[in-house]
Amino acid sequence: MGRAVRTIGAIAASGALGLGYSLLEARSYRLRRVEVDVLPAGRPPVRILHLSDLHLTPSTTDRIRWVRRLATLRPDAVVATGDFLSHQDAVPLVLDALDPLFDVPGAFVLGSNDYFAPGAVRPWRYLTGPSGLATTRAELPWKDLVTGLTGAGWLDLSNARGRLTVAGQDVDVRGVDDPHIRRDRYADVAGSFDAGADLALGVTHAPYRRVLDAMADDGAGLVLAGHTHGGQICVPGYGALLTNCDLPPAQAKGLSRHARPYQPGGDPALGGVDGRGAFLHVSAGLGTSPYAPVRFACPPEATLMTLRPRQT
Repeated sequence: MGRAVRTIGAIAASGALGLGYSLLEARSYRLRRVEVDVLPAGRPPVRILHLSDLHLTPSTTDRIRWVRRLATLRPDAVVATGDFLSHQDAVPLVLDALDPLFDVPGAFVLGSNDYFAPGAVRPWRYLTGPSGLATTRAELPWKDLVTGLTGAGWLDLSNARGRLTVAGQDVDVRGVDDPHIRRDRYADVAGSFDAGADLALGVTHAPYRRVLDAMADDGAGLVLAGHTHGGQICVPGYGALLTNCDLPPAQAKGLSRHARPYQPGGDPALGGVDGRGAFLHVSAGLGTSPYAPVRFACPPEATLMTLRPRQT
């Protein structure tokens, strides 16, 4: 009996330590730096700050301060891939956090947590597939968020396309509303990217393959996404177990390529390294649901991406 009690006690203590660490890690913000060879030969590098999943509430003052300090990096542009909100009163907090970055070009899409308030988490639900949306969740003031961001000059890419001039370079950019809750309408923006642009950029909150496939087929050189929280609870030395979408766990965060079968006659200058796919960058994001404020082996992050000329 004594040995069993000691074993149970050790397991409980380990669990408590793990929980304590995961609570601390969730507020251990990191900046990652990534280089991507995606620009035409001879073009100067461009630096894009990729932000995602801020999940701001009145209690996340440390996260707001950390995001404000990112302006000292002096990026050439900012792309934010949704889930800014996690509280009815968070819109002013988002605008305050991003205010120092509003003097550079920016673009954004929304995520499900911008539309609807967070709810209690059933962790086992994620083991059976992507999470659903409870009909009881209250609507958040997402229209005020869009008004604030567009009023600051950022481009709303929710089922929309547009153009950005970033450090003197022409960016043909398009995005979709959140595929996780079936708000994506890629048909509204479909068609080949402009081959004359310096960068063909796709933006989505949740990196579902139906959207990635369509963007890659149309010639995207780079697609930015969030939503996955990098797996949030990961296995050290192995990585993510889940993505909360249909993307493989190996692509839960960081830079990879979303490959599609090569199309004969396609322009090899489009769609990644050799015309067979787009570069995909999935941000592990900066926040979590307030009902699950933990991370393990997956610290919160923003990414400063340096886009460089393709190697010839």
